[in-house]
Amino acid sequence: MNGISDKLRQALTGISGILVTPFDNADQIEPERLRPVMDRAIDAGVDILVVNGNTSEFYALQAHEAQAMMEAVTDMAAGRAPVVNGVGRSVHEACALARASRKAGVDGIMVHQTPDPFVSPRGLVDYVQRVADAADGLPVMLYLRNDAIGTDAIVRLTEIPGVAGVKWASPNPIKLAQAIERAAPGIIWVGGLAETWAPALCAVGAQGFTSGLINIWPERSVAILQALRAQDYAHAMQLIRGIEAFEDIRAQELNGTNVTGVKAALQIIGNDCGPTRPPAAWPLTKDQQARLEELVRGWGITRQ
Repeated sequence: MNGISDKLRQALTGISGILVTPFDNADQIEPERLRPVMDRAIDAGVDILVVNGNTSEFYALQAHEAQAMMEAVTDMAAGRAPVVNGVGRSVHEACALARASRKAGVDGIMVHQTPDPFVSPRGLVDYVQRVADAADGLPVMLYLRNDAIGTDAIVRLTEIPGVAGVKWASPNPIKLAQAIERAAPGIIWVGGLAETWAPALCAVGAQGFTSGLINIWPERSVAILQALRAQDYAHAMQLIRGIEAFEDIRAQELNGTNVTGVKAALQIIGNDCGPTRPPAAWPLTKDQQARLEELVRGWGITRQ
């Protein structure tokens, strides 16, 4: 089915952990800081590691930095978990990173939905086709942050050879159900709105979910997945309520504290991965920081 192995297909129905990008004090990438974060996620049972996703601050990275992070994460994973690399921006940049992904030995790529203000549905189809061609057999996941292109275009995207799945990051379960019903057979649908939306998207056919929480508390993410697989929605919701305050902090300032909250929490637990880059907010406000420290220490997951 679209060149995807059974192992990767199964992994995609689990948790896709979106890794942060560590920066040093000189605002340079420092991949080695990510090693303990990755080790903890793998040990907890996170199914897939995703580099150059939005929690990775993909749009704040230069092209050479994105490629260096992809290569470093692949090396550090060392086959212990599949690695999916995010590609995007201009079609030429996306194709170049897709080719580099294949050379580095990643297990698949995730094509970001282009933020171009003049994107057309048929233009997006052409874009994904060119990137899939450049990937030359690597499984392609689509990242849809909104469904404004319409169900017809989404279905057409799933029909492109090489496309194996869709990360659905639109808070619209009804549109997701319609797309699943009409899409090409064998497509893997992944909930792309993290833990809080996982029950609703799972209920209409998504399998697994993406997570930025895995950078700091992968055990909670895995417990939520296990509850959903057991169809114990009451327990899943109980576990999700325990992280809602964290997600509320991440959603503030027009979602500009999304990655800020994760990186601030990493500092609290003793795995400092540096600050975020503009235009993300940094640091948290005093009130946000105080709330986060109380929350994270209450979870009992600090390493120092």
